[in-house]
Amino acid sequence: MLSSQKSVYNFNAGPSALPREVLEKAQSELVDFKDSGMSIMEMSHRSAAYEEVHNQAILRLRSLFSIPENYEVLLLQGGASLQFAMIPMNFLTSAKKASYIMSGAWSDKALKEAKTIGEVYEAASTKEVNYNRVPTLDEIKWDENDAYVHITSNNTIFGTQFQEFPTTGAVPLIADMSSDILSRPVDVSKFGMIYAGAQKNLGPSGVTVAIIRKDLLENANASIPTILKYSTHASNNSLYNTPPSFGIYMLGEVLAWMEEQGGLEKVAQNNEAKAKLIYDAIDNSNGFYTGHAEKESRSLMNITFRLADEQLEKQFLQEAKEAGFVGLNGHRSVGGCRASAYNAVPFTACQALQQFMEEFQAKHQ
Repeated sequence: MLSSQKSVYNFNAGPSALPREVLEKAQSELVDFKDSGMSIMEMSHRSAAYEEVHNQAILRLRSLFSIPENYEVLLLQGGASLQFAMIPMNFLTSAKKASYIMSGAWSDKALKEAKTIGEVYEAASTKEVNYNRVPTLDEIKWDENDAYVHITSNNTIFGTQFQEFPTTGAVPLIADMSSDILSRPVDVSKFGMIYAGAQKNLGPSGVTVAIIRKDLLENANASIPTILKYSTHASNNSLYNTPPSFGIYMLGEVLAWMEEQGGLEKVAQNNEAKAKLIYDAIDNSNGFYTGHAEKESRSLMNITFRLADEQLEKQFLQEAKEAGFVGLNGHRSVGGCRASAYNAVPFTACQALQQFMEEFQAKHQ
């Protein structure tokens, strides 16, 4: 039973922590969903029981994220990585270009995929400073004839996050929000499309959420394979092919958990408080810890930092592992340490990490 499970502090970058209450409910319903005699994983996706789960997840997403009625909400597969290709396939025509705001590894991958489909260019980039900040709004340049402007809202590897978004007017703004969706309120109407893999804030891996303005669907490229058309999934309520039913069930339960926390405003307040604990440990360390991201670009989701001495850094990570902290190793392209404090990471876990960092510093300074 989960109640006797070893307790750890899960700071994995993704797949990442899920709310314990959701895991326990899923455990209780795993073999017999609502007295059906079957697991949700065993049911037909055409059954009334599953369709209720499916539709409720979409409704909860609409409500929590305040999604306007002129947007479709799709539950897809393939992760954000498939969206890197589907977006230009659907929206990048031969007569137009697309612009990409470069703020990290994932925007770079999105750009590379789009290059195989059509003509693209960089609207701004902070690669020259190893993505330790996001481009400022003044640095971002796009053309009014662009098919779309693409942005990655949060960068898991480098620990940076856009605090505000460009206003692109008639040019659709498309955002990869895989690592910070529903971590804070966002004005969805500023975007032509928002997409995100579920495995950081919304549920387990296997589900991809796509929120698309309906007029974009109406004008999308029709000369691509049926399953790669967003319109196919929109017209079939994301049931064109067999969906990842258990993942969607979990998505709905995570959204219900967010409602119980007090909604998106409360979740955002909690995320700010959690991140502050760890950033305070960095900022008050007199240089013992140094953050990778510039302060105005700091992410609330992924907190990246280093220790001055590489050997001491290895010792920090080893002792942290022994103390029950999981997933604190930084990405190889940045090195150092990374604490991913997504929605389901408890406040107490961040308190424990702050205390560990302060105690480690006191022993080794």
